[in-house]
Amino acid sequence: MRKIRVMAVQFAPGTDKTANFDKVKDTLRAAFDTLPGDALPDFVIIPEMFCCPYDSALFEEYGEREGGELYRALSHLAKDHGIYLVAGSVPEIDDKGHVYNTGYVFDRKGIMIAKHRKVHLFDVDFGPGKRFFESDTLTPGDRYTVFDTEFGKMGLCICYDLRFPELFRLMALEGAKVTFVPASFSTKTGRPHFSLTCRARAVDNQMFIVSCSSAYSEEAGYKAYGHTLAVDPWGEVLGELDEKEGVLMVELDLSRVDEIKGSLPLMKHRREDLYEVRWNRRK
Repeated sequence: MRKIRVMAVQFAPGTDKTANFDKVKDTLRAAFDTLPGDALPDFVIIPEMFCCPYDSALFEEYGEREGGELYRALSHLAKDHGIYLVAGSVPEIDDKGHVYNTGYVFDRKGIMIAKHRKVHLFDVDFGPGKRFFESDTLTPGDRYTVFDTEFGKMGLCICYDLRFPELFRLMALEGAKVTFVPASFSTKTGRPHFSLTCRARAVDNQMFIVSCSSAYSEEAGYKAYGHTLAVDPWGEVLGELDEKEGVLMVELDLSRVDEIKGSLPLMKHRREDLYEVRWNRRK
């Protein structure tokens, strides 16, 4: 199969973890109750930190260990609908008490087949009242993430990781045809950079990019940009939402990856005698 259908669910997370999960569950139920069989998604992606407000001070409070209640609910959701679920990200707490911004991927049987801990933490200071440091709470991950599916290899990263082209080149070199990016860009950075950066990563690495954002909420302390979108390997935007809650459905023709690589062989033209991209895994 060369074509896949992807559903991205954009919503504004509130303070109730169960209610946030129920938004995802209810959206999927409605889609599977109303869409014809040939229009149902193969992959569903949800936003970064979809289970809680985007507030570094709250991540530990909402955190769970891998295999916890929310993890099990997400696994069952994937199995019940027979989908690959790119389960946004959640605050994950390890045995040592470290908190990570972690994205899980579950296959059609509800088995976890990939796990990505956000590598690059969003530590910024735009002036008075506009300081946001994820590192106040979070520990960074130490690996890039590529996983196998019946459609081929896929990549996974989270929000701020999008700004680091080396990470995407590593995933591309490992054969990723699509990279999923749960995200929550702010309104300040999202307007000038979100679509631009998604398109750049897609063109540079000749892959599809599907990024699912949180929706904008006037009541939220952190104002998410929204504008969930999908981009093809030529940089064309296949679909994009606005800032409000909504669902994006797109079809990705994976043959476009090979077609574009054949006509514009960027990977073959790299000068590895002059430069290289390599991963230094933290011990």
